[in-house]
Amino acid sequence: MEFSIKSGSPEKQRTACVVVGIFESRKLSIAAEQIDRASNGYLGDIMRRGDMDGKLGRTLLLHNVPNTLGDRILLVGLGRERDFSTKSYRKAIGAAIQALHDTGTADATFYLTELPLKKQSTAWKIEQAVIGMFENLYRFDECKSTAEKSRRALKRITLSVPRRNELEMGEAALKRGIAIGRACQLARDLGNRPGNICTPTHLAETAQNLARMLPLKATILERTDMEALKMGALLSVARGSRQDPKLIILEYQGSSSQNKPIVLVGKGVTFDSGGISLKPGEAMDEMKFDMCGAAAVLGTLQAVAELELPLNVIGVIPATENLPDGQASKPGDIVTSLSGKTIEILNTDAEGRLILCDALSYSARFMPDTIIDLATLTGACVIALGHVASALYSNNDALSKELGQAAEAALDPVWPMPLWEEYQEQLKSNFADMANIGGRPAGSVTAACFLSRFTEEMNWAHLDIAGTAWKSGAQKGATGRPVPLLMEFILRRAAEHRDAH
Repeated sequence: MEFSIKSGSPEKQRTACVVVGIFESRKLSIAAEQIDRASNGYLGDIMRRGDMDGKLGRTLLLHNVPNTLGDRILLVGLGRERDFSTKSYRKAIGAAIQALHDTGTADATFYLTELPLKKQSTAWKIEQAVIGMFENLYRFDECKSTAEKSRRALKRITLSVPRRNELEMGEAALKRGIAIGRACQLARDLGNRPGNICTPTHLAETAQNLARMLPLKATILERTDMEALKMGALLSVARGSRQDPKLIILEYQGSSSQNKPIVLVGKGVTFDSGGISLKPGEAMDEMKFDMCGAAAVLGTLQAVAELELPLNVIGVIPATENLPDGQASKPGDIVTSLSGKTIEILNTDAEGRLILCDALSYSARFMPDTIIDLATLTGACVIALGHVASALYSNNDALSKELGQAAEAALDPVWPMPLWEEYQEQLKSNFADMANIGGRPAGSVTAACFLSRFTEEMNWAHLDIAGTAWKSGAQKGATGRPVPLLMEFILRRAAEHRDAH
């Protein structure tokens, strides 16, 4: 897909399709008004006949519009003008892309990026349009013998800016949008690959490939390395698998080594059967998505390196399978973590926190400014928040607020959750320093409380993405979340660094 930025009147664009918006009650957007004037009221006549009412997401493709140079005009419904929001904008972009895909249009020029949107800049609109286009054009068919064919692939998209002096700004926003879109694409590909392909070794090889192509450094710790470090919690999960576990470290240095890094820790359970505490068989295939945290970290590091951002970012990924075997950990087993703290394993299906706690302890050696872990950690999170928002926990109120603002801007919502001391009581064990579960009540909260015990000296946040990392049903597949949130957070940090220097 080729993207470009342009400034000019819509009726003068030599393109296969010009895309403009129509508000409900048949009100034309500014770009649609320009086409209407050039065509002597052609669009107005169509509105009056009732062929397009402007309802959000509706589309109408027009051919041979008088006095215009484009082959087609695509009208996209925007809903009521007073209700037009960031979500409406992304829905309109998606509707336009779907309509273009269905018609087999090879190239298109979008004027939706010129629509007025409260509190949002043209740069934001361009960036979000590109991310939305990647999302809507994504297909995963690498495991099919015959790939699904569209009538003709959409190859070129031009995004319009109102004024020529905005072209440079538009190009920068376009670059960011492409990097984030590609990062989400990588995360989705990794998540959608089956467990017999996307193994811990596959994740490690992906990191090594990224390091060969981009200014990144990949280090892979093997089982013997983890044994030497005494990562008893992580290794306890790997014991039931014939796949060797990996601890993947991917480093990007965009500023002085004196500047403390942002560390992202991603859960990489490439298949989770629950271990001895075996999950129900229904929908167990979706447990291939239990490495979506790891996939998001790899995608984010790719985007950071592509954009050459002026800060230091490190990804740490504990990768393993969780399977039942004669060697597998059993309920009641006690293991010693890298931190030296002992853990009674009451449920082997609460394995994510076991691999994360050792990865978090390991990450302390990088002396992070901020550490964020992301994990498809608990079904309880899905019960609490459904599939709309990721759960956000943090031991730092300023960091929690910062992530919340980034999430809102990225249209990748989170919801802050409590980390009160009272919940820690549920993790008490008669035989070890702590249990790995706290019972059914507040399951997502007690999982976060468990992780908090390994991050007490760090500015830490935890994102439980169990409800947002993938979709079930007819649209089954990885979403790429929370890559947009992480990238918005990092881009804001990078802008602060530039301003300070």
